Amino acid sequence: MLKIAYHPIYAHPLPPGHRFPMLKYELIPAQLIHEGVIGSENLFAPESLDEEIILLTHDKTYWEQLRDLTLPPKEQRRTGFPLSAQLIEREICIARGTIDGCHFAMQHGVAFNVAGGTHHAGSNWGEGFCLLNDQAMAANYLLNSGLCKSILIVDLDVHQGNGTAQIFKNEPRVFTFSMHADKNFPFRKERSDLDIPLQDGIADDRYLELLHDTLPRLIDEQQPDFIFYLSGVDVLATDKLGKLALTQAGCKERDRVVLELCKRQGVPVQVSMGGGYSPDIRNIVDAHCNTYRVATDLYF
Repeated sequence: MLKIAYHPIYAHPLPPGHRFPMLKYELIPAQLIHEGVIGSENLFAPESLDEEIILLTHDKTYWEQLRDLTLPPKEQRRTGFPLSAQLIEREICIARGTIDGCHFAMQHGVAFNVAGGTHHAGSNWGEGFCLLNDQAMAANYLLNSGLCKSILIVDLDVHQGNGTAQIFKNEPRVFTFSMHADKNFPFRKERSDLDIPLQDGIADDRYLELLHDTLPRLIDEQQPDFIFYLSGVDVLATDKLGKLALTQAGCKERDRVVLELCKRQGVPVQVSMGGGYSPDIRNIVDAHCNTYRVATDLYF
């Protein structure tokens, strides 16, 4: 059964200026249920998370400043969010959803988090609407629990996964791969194990060619026993914050390439949604829903 982390808090703790991009967290599961792709039984609501798991990834001082709402104003501005207790609760809930999703992926091959992909959060900083790095926290949880020995993080958001790269720069058991627009945010990049910086305006054919040339080789070389996939749809030509030019069909084929490889190799995969900022919310929701549609076709 496809299991999907979803909690109402994903969409509701933010001030009015931030609500438009957060609407997708309500609309994605609603659309999938409307289509009959999933039922309510596919959704699970994450709970909270022990501090000891957070501290496997994030610096103690940074975490305590988030928890106690004492993060300096300059650092708050860097995150893009005004700090609040509800926002921290949301971040913790998202991270727990990704961790729980790992267990479901090990049972069923694939699992999703409707939110997540908070890849700009480093060990001691938040940035770009990311405060706690959900997939990095889940990867460290798997390693610390002895559940995995080799992990591959496939980040195909339009923005580089700079926080993830920084967190794992000295961790040989985690291989970080980011294929992103070179001239997009973040303007100060970190070094992933493999970065493929893309020129502005790359469209379906070249993008998919690069992915086909790279990902099968990485999986063969790294032999991961778990994969995290960040499936941001800000690669679309319609995205107002991205500089690539994929179509809806190209973005869907990207998802098929990744998920088909995971299934063929028998490697469980957890998928977090990442970014999507097209002016028309329908473009965002449809592209994200395509990722679930592809997974359902392949796995179930």
